[in-house]
Amino acid sequence: MRSLIYKLLLTLGLLSSQQAQAATPLDYDSLILLDAEALAEQGINEAYEQLLPQLKQYVVAPIEIEEQFSSETGSYAVKAGGEIYKIYGPELEGSEGESWGRATYALFHIINKQITKGDVRLYAINSANDLGGLFLSQSAAEQSKNTLNNRKDWPYLPELVSPWYGQFH
Repeated sequence: MRSLIYKLLLTLGLLSSQQAQAATPLDYDSLILLDAEALAEQGINEAYEQLLPQLKQYVVAPIEIEEQFSSETGSYAVKAGGEIYKIYGPELEGSEGESWGRATYALFHIINKQITKGDVRLYAINSANDLGGLFLSQSAAEQSKNTLNNRKDWPYLPELVSPWYGQFH
């Protein structure tokens, strides 16, 4: 939420980019907007394609992903690197919000599983419709905790655990 406020204040000219940078070590200009709802609505491949230019800075040959959906069963899954990530379907419990969490986990796990050198990972910023991603070192993610007062604003690595899916709360 704080990142959106900073962007709004920057747009309105009420905050300079230097003031925004001084307020937090995170580079919100590099934030990649993802939207968990869009991911869950058969948008993981599109988001992955959007992230490929940055991913190629850390991975020589990114893996291909394949979306699998069935209108007959009402299911959506993504296959990547030999794993199948189920997003929604009749056999999965939970609400629409659960599919958003599973989709977020799937995208971030697919990307971070490929980055094996160095300590940079794709961290989630915010959640739900405000979900974004930043490639950060572990130390940058940790340092941001010292300047961001609200734990929900802290960068996190999504987990497949409901209801927070890894987000600090």
